[in-house]
Amino acid sequence: MSLGDARGTASMRATAHPVRLQIMSLLTGAPMTAAEVARELGLTHANASYHLRNLHSAGMIVVAGEEKIRGGVAKRYRYDAARDRASETPEQKRALFAALGNELVRRTAGGRFEAKILLGDGEFWIDPEKWLDLRHRFKDLVAELHEAAQPPRTPGTIRTSTTVAMFEMESPA
Repeated sequence: MSLGDARGTASMRATAHPVRLQIMSLLTGAPMTAAEVARELGLTHANASYHLRNLHSAGMIVVAGEEKIRGGVAKRYRYDAARDRASETPEQKRALFAALGNELVRRTAGGRFEAKILLGDGEFWIDPEKWLDLRHRFKDLVAELHEAAQPPRTPGTIRTSTTVAMFEMESPA
């Protein structure tokens, strides 16, 4: 197995775990230590460290710095939203979509559906140029969301959920 194959398999395993998806979402807003992740998600420090190590080994998060805490050194991790996912295999992408579907079910349990929501779904037949234009605009909006993300519980912020999955489908014969 090549290094690329090993990293791809690790990436698929890392993102298939629901806690790891939560951690990646959490690390979008700010770099955090294992202790901070543990407090925010109600995990033990050891469990948070374990998941962070798996995500880091798979290349899903990066070390954003280190700091001395009570005589030790704590790593701060951050999810790199700009990471290139083009190298993933179709199977890895399908596994990620399945994991995201489960994560969306978890998030809806805490949803405030009396508030403003946006929901759209469909299989559309669309002009290829229009498809590319819309895809680029969504990509820019998702990047803007990631850039605007704040640390959890920052005063004046609201907790939101955003999931976007856009892909070209095979045409039936």
